[in-house]
Amino acid sequence: MRIALLSYRSKEHSGGQGVYVRHLSRGLAELGHEVTVFSGQPYPEALDPRVRLEQVPSLDLYRDPDPFRTPHLREFRGPVDVLEYLLMLTAAFPEPLTFTLRIARDPRFDGFDVVHDNQSLGYGLLWLLRRGIPLVATIHHPISRDRKVDIAAAPLRKQISTRRWYGFVRMQARVARQLPALLTVSTASATDTIEDFGIDPDRMTIVPLGVDTDVFRPGASACPDASSRSRAPTPR
Repeated sequence: MRIALLSYRSKEHSGGQGVYVRHLSRGLAELGHEVTVFSGQPYPEALDPRVRLEQVPSLDLYRDPDPFRTPHLREFRGPVDVLEYLLMLTAAFPEPLTFTLRIARDPRFDGFDVVHDNQSLGYGLLWLLRRGIPLVATIHHPISRDRKVDIAAAPLRKQISTRRWYGFVRMQARVARQLPALLTVSTASATDTIEDFGIDPDRMTIVPLGVDTDVFRPGASACPDASSRSRAPTPR
């Protein structure tokens, strides 16, 4: 099969998106599939040689060492770039939306057997569906849970900006409800996503994350039996 993996950012040392894309693309290549990763900045590092990278450039507004930067006028290539910058100025996080708007009309997707979105869940995915492109998305967990925790912890002066930053969550829920097939990585993630996003459980499949047994495996000696361990002193 010809498989396209979508990742709006693929940094491998902060968060799991880049790690997930790198290992999933390698695993699919090992099964004999032809895999192409479409990613915005930061681009994935150390992809398997059998995996092709197609760059989807953004304004890269959060790059190190100058996050929330002001781009030069010559960096703006079109309306989506303008939208991305304006959303950032209003304290919103634009990347899930603007990444999918860039790929919505991209001719490079013609001919793929399946396009797999890695939780961008932006409105542009719906345009891909209208083009008749087979589409599936993975939801690792609903960001609505992060939103709830961060808003509860934010001081009063940051309540508005925190809510604004997570404005993309409503979009993700709307898009997820319209996608024909969804994947998630655990029963807990499935339960939370169904509850928060209003997903039909019949459209969600649980595919647990794989474990590299060459790296993570039981040690040579078994753990001591619980009954043989010394008990901690009882507090008085």
